Amino acid sequence: MALENRPTQEIIELLLHTLERLPEPLREKAREEVMKVKELLLDTRPPRIMIIGRRGAGKSSLINAIFDEKVAVTGAVLSETGAAEWHTFSGKKGSMRILDTRGIGDLSRPDGAEDGDALDALKREVARECPDALLFCCKAKEVDAQIAHDLEVVSRLAAFTMKKHNYRLPVVAVVTQVDELDPKRIKPPYADDEKQAHISTAVEALERALLVSEVPSMRVIPTSAYAEYRDGQRVDDDYWNIETLVEYLTEMLPTSAQCQMARLGAVKKVQGKLARVVVGSTAAICGAIAATPIPVADLIPITSAQIAMIIGIGYIAGRELSKENALEFLGALGANVGAGFLLREAARALIKYVFPAAGEVVSSGVAIAGTWAIGEAAIRYFIEGLPIEEVKQRFLKKRECAGS
Repeated sequence: MALENRPTQEIIELLLHTLERLPEPLREKAREEVMKVKELLLDTRPPRIMIIGRRGAGKSSLINAIFDEKVAVTGAVLSETGAAEWHTFSGKKGSMRILDTRGIGDLSRPDGAEDGDALDALKREVARECPDALLFCCKAKEVDAQIAHDLEVVSRLAAFTMKKHNYRLPVVAVVTQVDELDPKRIKPPYADDEKQAHISTAVEALERALLVSEVPSMRVIPTSAYAEYRDGQRVDDDYWNIETLVEYLTEMLPTSAQCQMARLGAVKKVQGKLARVVVGSTAAICGAIAATPIPVADLIPITSAQIAMIIGIGYIAGRELSKENALEFLGALGANVGAGFLLREAARALIKYVFPAAGEVVSSGVAIAGTWAIGEAAIRYFIEGLPIEEVKQRFLKKRECAGS
């Protein structure tokens, strides 16, 4: 799923065209940054996650917690999941591809369940579509309940993925349902020594099991994802450590899937990290454009790049912005492109023209600093949710300190 409105694509095409006028090595370096932004924002797609574990391990609850809304059916008695199959789960902020199946070793056979070994069914789907990551879910009370067979399945799936797709599958072991550990009366954030000790024991037990297996696990993350819904609305939950899981999982995903994961998880820290990748690349692009010895010619592409950056940051935050929205945001900051702004930039361009060597350095530095300031302001507003007046004051103060 790429951006719904396509102004960012138009702007990136404009930037790529503009970069052709830059001298080497500026051109190649700037092109790399443009392509980095393109991959993150325009080539974005739903992440593909394989989730396996025994029936009752809380796979569906975990999916709902990641989406922060009910998108998956949870089974109270029998497995609700039928045949091993890729499903697209869609929520308010985006989509995710999930490869789910009946629990490993599940004796029940819901409608549509395949006969034969669950591993064979999973392999067929992995061959059809390569997963980005594998979540192995294990209940906190069952981390030492003969899980050697389960981990063997995980190890064989990771090996199969490498053989079939030449892709080293990130495996994250998730200790689920820590809310069921004693004392149950303790609610998140589980600020209780006894509760924390039992959580640590469960994590350490799974870590030991992973050590003796051949599972290339990256990390063991304890979670609780219990939630109650009424008329489709969540009325109560024991969510805990879901943000940690989303943050780590996002970092493990291919770049093309990170943006969608950040939107779905709505974790500000994750969204801020990705947004600063966009800001850094855009600042580098603007710096390269500003260094060109053509007076005034950098005004339109620099402004276009900054508009694209704002739209991208809004998208990461779960917003759909247009060029008009981005310009309104710049106006609200006091960074509009009116007469005063154009005259000031034209003066800088003239300096660059009269004193090329010094002017290029000054202009490039101003473009980089200004772009960073605008980017940070957009992050504070769209991701951190600060009031526009507070964001504006911080922006003007930073611009004043930079002498821009």
